[in-house]
Amino acid sequence: MLVLAHVSDLHLDGTARATERARRVRDRLWELPRRPDALLVTGDIADHGTEAEYEEAADLLGLRDGSAPFPVLTCPGNHDSRAPYRTALLGRAAADGPVNSAHVLPGGAVLMCDSSVPGRDDGELDEETYAWIESALDGLDGSEDGLPVLLAFHHPPVPLHHPLPDSCPLRDPDRLAALLERRPAIAGLITGHAHTPAATTFAGRPLVVGPGVTWTLRLPWEGEQIADRDAPVGLAFHVLDDDGRLTSHFRAVT
Repeated sequence: MLVLAHVSDLHLDGTARATERARRVRDRLWELPRRPDALLVTGDIADHGTEAEYEEAADLLGLRDGSAPFPVLTCPGNHDSRAPYRTALLGRAAADGPVNSAHVLPGGAVLMCDSSVPGRDDGELDEETYAWIESALDGLDGSEDGLPVLLAFHHPPVPLHHPLPDSCPLRDPDRLAALLERRPAIAGLITGHAHTPAATTFAGRPLVVGPGVTWTLRLPWEGEQIADRDAPVGLAFHVLDDDGRLTSHFRAVT
């Protein structure tokens, strides 16, 4: 059984408000009596994509000094910038290509995929990323013999019934659906971007959208104001059991 914590859309921007909200959810996770197998952070870690924002994120998430009590797995969102993301958050050489990473964990594997498109708010899994996903699935020991795999990226590939996230979704969802049809090892999809917890399906697989840390999206029937900046910080937990069933729980961190 694989247990994953999940946060998204920290939008660290150097303000005390953004820092406090990110620190609040970090503290809740760091103090859990039983550690999850990993923490997923599905994009928009920085608000402006600056090195200073990623340096703060690296400190908050324990990536700089290795103090995180479990692996912290990240992928970029549309507010992120790949070169400083690599250098200041991950401690790697600067590069402009997609930031993808594969992680084998107890009970399953997670592919953190880069759906960001530099200079745009909508998303895309590009040719390089699709080739990487196929290669990663081929290389996972036992992936076609029962090891469940989760794909995590920023942009949801389905409408969420609000004009803001629906104006900048993942492009070409049919290509992703075709990948899922070919790859039964993929047990589900984990995304962010929408600033609202949501659960649906895509191409016959579970699709879970993580809540936002910085603010929560008001749905059309909740009022005209788009951003609820006073809503509690959101947190999700995903459990992938030995049968490949994905169960998600959502928490408000006050």
